[in-house]
Amino acid sequence: MLVLVLNAGSSSIKYQLFDMPAAKIIASGIAERLGGSKDYKDAVGRIIKGIDRDDIAGVGHRVVHGGERFKSSAVITKKILAEISRFNELAPLHNPPALSVIKACRDILKGVPQVAVFDTAFHRTLPDYASLYALPYELSRKYGIRRYGFHGTSHRYIALKAAELMPKKKGLKVISCHLGNGCSISAIKDGRSIDTSLGFTPLEGLVMGTRSGDIDPSIIFFLASKSFSLHKIEEMLNKKSGLLGISGVSNDMRDILKAMKRGSKRARLAFEIFIYRLVKYIGAYMAVLGGCDALIFTAGIGENQPRVRTAVRRALMPLIKKFNTRVLVVHTDEESLIAFDTFRLIERR
Repeated sequence: MLVLVLNAGSSSIKYQLFDMPAAKIIASGIAERLGGSKDYKDAVGRIIKGIDRDDIAGVGHRVVHGGERFKSSAVITKKILAEISRFNELAPLHNPPALSVIKACRDILKGVPQVAVFDTAFHRTLPDYASLYALPYELSRKYGIRRYGFHGTSHRYIALKAAELMPKKKGLKVISCHLGNGCSISAIKDGRSIDTSLGFTPLEGLVMGTRSGDIDPSIIFFLASKSFSLHKIEEMLNKKSGLLGISGVSNDMRDILKAMKRGSKRARLAFEIFIYRLVKYIGAYMAVLGGCDALIFTAGIGENQPRVRTAVRRALMPLIKKFNTRVLVVHTDEESLIAFDTFRLIERR
């Protein structure tokens, strides 16, 4: 069975064609510099044109935000499509492109089942005391204000790989560090997410490439009193902060490390803040889990920057020794997980 996986970003579509259930990749690629819904539909048409559409048994889509509604992947129907669109305001850069791609596939591949795999679904197991903010309770319930968490497909993949690597360990306690331009960390117990650093939006938590991560909310009010518009503040926190904002060099850890070698004090400061925030979260999650069997690094920085991993290990060595923690690097593979979910739901039908 051939399953096409489409991962729609804010201006691109990554795709992979899998032969299931062997998960053999038949084709892959990316369509970039996309704009409106017409661009996405044209790109989907070009992708499918290179494949015998009669062989495609299903299409799996990465959908960033499933709100409180979706706790697992779902076969897409008209009702499901309408429900996904409700969460556009919570993920304005990602959900609308995903919807455009889904609708294009419905037009081009008529009758072929499609599946939505939600980034937020893995974190729906968070207990209320970890997911709710200390706001007036009625507001949280009325507007769905809670910690949703993101990178859920990646963290779920890491949880599954950890179980494979440590099959005899009961009550497996895993801390998954997804470190790329966007960064998040999850505390996982028995394969279930019990806490995660990204919150209501992907702005909370760790220092990221261009996102600030945790800040005192009063900073927003202070800047507003200095004639910064809310739009400018939001843009600054999402696109001009993090590694880029501190270093003044780049949002890319590779460039930060090069600048450090050249003696840049701001680049070194950016690196130190990044590591410090990461160590704080890992230490907190060790406490939440009551230990840690596996500390796993993944994604661009996590997989490819040993200096980051070394700095974290050095800072946490007393706790790593105390809990006999295995420190691992695992390549994340969100697309294969999307393919498996799609295959499983289609087979069930």
